[in-house]
Amino acid sequence: MLFNKFKAKAAHLLRGATAEDEAYQFLLSKDFTPVCRNFRCKQGELDLVMLDNQTLVIIEVRYRKTDKYGSAVESVTPAKQSRIIAATHHYLLKHKTDNPIRFDVIAISGNGHIDWIKNAF
Repeated sequence: MLFNKFKAKAAHLLRGATAEDEAYQFLLSKDFTPVCRNFRCKQGELDLVMLDNQTLVIIEVRYRKTDKYGSAVESVTPAKQSRIIAATHHYLLKHKTDNPIRFDVIAISGNGHIDWIKNAF
């Protein structure tokens, strides 16, 4: 029996990727300059890294179909923030910069509403 060596992504992963694409396009429309997408290291993942003028912005993208179990914004817990900060330290070891750094959150709800929180943490 032959097995397909490519696994299909789970529906929630596909929706997350779609939300990330939405956030990316949204920020491009705000004149952000792309730097990196999906930077991964043992500390975690940085969804989007972009420049807003001279500020390096680390963007966490969150999607929630419904607020029944908490909003997309509420899902960025202190533990998640710590992982993002640790991953950012690792990113900066490889990609040195003198630019100021900011952490933003883009929260997308099931109805397509985008909530952009600058300086989220």
